[in-house]
Formats: sequence, C-alpha cells, structure tokens
Amino acid sequence: MTLPYDIAVEQSAAPVSDERRAEILADPGFGRYFTDHMFVADWTPEQRWHAPRVTPYAPFSMDPASSVLHYAQQIFEGMKAYRHPDGSIWAFRPEVNAVRFQRSAARMALPTLPEQLFIAAFEALVRTDAEWVPDGGAERSLYVRPFMFASEVFLGVRPSQHVTFAVIASPGGRYFPGGLKPVSIWLSEDYTRAAPGGTGDAKCGGNYAASLLPQAEGIDNGCDQVVFLDAVNRRDVEELGGMNIFFVHSDGTIVTPPLNGSILEGVTRDSILALADELGYRAEERSTSIDEWREGVASGDIEEVFACGTAAVVTPVGVLKWRGGELSCGDQAGKVTTVIRERLVDIQFGRADDRHGWLHRLV
Repeated sequence: MTLPYDIAVEQSAAPVSDERRAEILADPGFGRYFTDHMFVADWTPEQRWHAPRVTPYAPFSMDPASSVLHYAQQIFEGMKAYRHPDGSIWAFRPEVNAVRFQRSAARMALPTLPEQLFIAAFEALVRTDAEWVPDGGAERSLYVRPFMFASEVFLGVRPSQHVTFAVIASPGGRYFPGGLKPVSIWLSEDYTRAAPGGTGDAKCGGNYAASLLPQAEGIDNGCDQVVFLDAVNRRDVEELGGMNIFFVHSDGTIVTPPLNGSILEGVTRDSILALADELGYRAEERSTSIDEWREGVASGDIEEVFACGTAAVVTPVGVLKWRGGELSCGDQAGKVTTVIRERLVDIQFGRADDRHGWLHRLV
C-alpha cells in the first residue's frame, strides 16, 4: 500500500535485545511492556497535521502549563495487531476506530485526524516493530494505543492551539489472566458513567477516570468490574467501566443497550451484532432495566450475560453484586457466549474466513 504521507522513521539506537523480547512475548501480561518505537505527529491551526514520524519510544517533555494537564482535552483508541499462522500481521476494522476517533475529537474540541493518517500511523509503527507482534498462542497480540492530547502551553479555558497525536504499542495476552472464566460485576448505585449530552459516547480519559472510584468500590466488594445504570432514571443498564454488555435470552435473542449518546459505540459490540445473524441468533438493541436483569435470570428468561471490548474480547459475567444482594448468572461461559467469542477470535487470528471484509493487512 502506498501511503499518502511521508513518514520519517528514526530507528532506535538501543532496541530491546532479541533474547529479552522473546522473554517478554512469552508472558507479556497486559500493558506492562512497550515496543521500541512510537509514532508522533503535531497539529497547529497554521500547519494543520504535520511532521508525522516514527521515533524511538521515549517520554514526552511536557511543560507544567500544558493544557491537557489542566483541562483534560484528550482522547484515545484501543486496537490490536494479530499475527496469523503464516506469519503475516493484520488489523481488525481499523477504519472503524479511525471514524470513532474523529467523533471523539469533535466532541472534545480537538482537530479531526484524517482516516488515512490514522491508519498510516498504525501501519508505520507496526511495520517498524513487527518483531514485537507475538504469535497467536494463548490469544497473544500487539495492543496498539493511538491517542491525542492538548499540548499547547497556556492557562485558559479554550481549545488548544497545539495538539499532539501519538501511537504506542504493547504486547499483551489475555486481559483477564484467568482466561474464559466468568467475572463478577458490582452494580454502581451512587455513581453514573455518563449522562445524555455528556461525553459518554466519546473515548476520552475523563470517562475512565470517573469510573475508577466505583471500580474501586467493586473491588472492595470482591468484584472484577463495575456496571452503570442510566443517569436519568437510575434504572436501565448501560455499560461497564470499559466494556459493552449483552444479555442472551432463552429464545435465542441477544440484547444489548441502544446507543443513546451516553454509551460508547464499541467496535467489538458492532462486530457481535453483525455476527449474530450469521450464527443463527436474533440481535436487538433495546433497553434492559436492572429489574429485568434480576428477574430474567431468576425466571430463566436470561440465560447468559457477557461483556465485550477490544482488550477483553468477550467475557462471561458470572455474578452481579449490589448492596445487600447477589445474583448468580452462571459459573461458566455459556454456549452462545462461547460460540460468539470463538468465531470473533478465529476471524481476528486468521483461523476462520473473513466474510465481512474486516481484516486489514499490515505486514
């Protein structure tokens, strides 16, 4: 592919040794190690996007008055690069991430990054650090994190006039170390993730910062994750701190909350909706109240619950806890959850036909 950008590449003078990289790739964990390089580009009103470059991975030099430190003008994405059995390396639906990145930027008053530059940056970094992409064993992959932040040095509440776009990458294994085991979910009753008209459908750091306190509350109560209700009525289930949620009904219907402006439009969520029909299930986007969740599990109408996202892919929900109550949703991954997860992962790692044209070759 001929890229429409002249991306300079500066090779690292001190890359990680082959031996040390092999040790890391054998047991990468998640988000602990980073590749030898990163991508950076800058934006100003006069020059627009300019100076796209791959450089050695290194800290940013940041002034204490940098705008992002005071006004949180920042967005990011989460993607993966997958090594297929023949050694080639592929991305999964990067154009969807690029469009969502644009929507997030617009909501946070940041400049729009062209889709071609977004994908070119991803490609340039992965090609430079291709040796960091693990084999697909144990679902290992290279997690890629594009992000954008306000880097102008000033104190004043207005959109930044200097913006930095960067991409870093980290080899990773399963997000939840226990593998495909049901996770426990804490119901947040005091806090909401986002409200209509807010930033819930933008992938910005503030949304995740706001989820950390209720997440800590969940951990204190023995849970892995937290789930939020809508901010208006405190009734309808919206999403987890970093994942969308699905309910599997006894009639084969798969239900997920509708996109209402306060829920992030997940790439994995959208892919599952597309796969449902192919796999013989009926998918619906409609509200599910917390009472329907509880009563549905008790009656047998809701047979499985699972969460999904780029990092964790598809994860079964085993327990829902709240103050004074607990509900078991199953002690193992259900049939529908397992079938959907296997099909999605098989496409990503090149073990199943990509009938939807989702894969994008990088190397």
